[in-house]
Amino acid sequence: MTTEHADLADVLHAAEPYRPQADKLNLFGQFVGAWDLVWSGRNSAGKEVTVHGRLHFGWILGGRAVQDVWQVPIDPAEAPGMRGFYGTTIRFYDPAIDAWRSTWLDPLNGNVLRFVGRPVEGGIVLEDIDGAGERWSFHDIAPDTFRWIGESSRDGGKTWVQYEEMHARRRT
Repeated sequence: MTTEHADLADVLHAAEPYRPQADKLNLFGQFVGAWDLVWSGRNSAGKEVTVHGRLHFGWILGGRAVQDVWQVPIDPAEAPGMRGFYGTTIRFYDPAIDAWRSTWLDPLNGNVLRFVGRPVEGGIVLEDIDGAGERWSFHDIAPDTFRWIGESSRDGGKTWVQYEEMHARRRT
């Protein structure tokens, strides 16, 4: 057994983006670090709920991809009746389509969603590619803050309804 890569973290994590694609990789690389979240949406009874969450972004796979981990709420007791989530997204830039491929894994709720993301008007829009009727987007992006919106469509993307919003503030 070699000790060069003793554990998964050693072979998964990277310190920086893959240099030949660094300009494209920084679309999501700009979020690398730890964030505090304030999530707003409705609980299972339809009541407006606001809870706190955490978000961590980091470079992985030789700096060729970005992984994030979302945890909302931090304490499930904070929001009875809310469908929380604790999942991860792996995102990588695909030069063949000049866009980001993104896969969300949420074992807490048994969800797997695939998206293609692109910069749009100073933000980022991710559209699901499996027909789930989901669109996620990053807005008002600044070095220490951003706003994230989750929307759904039941008519093939003709109209969208917002179902959740998160405000993020950088911790590190």
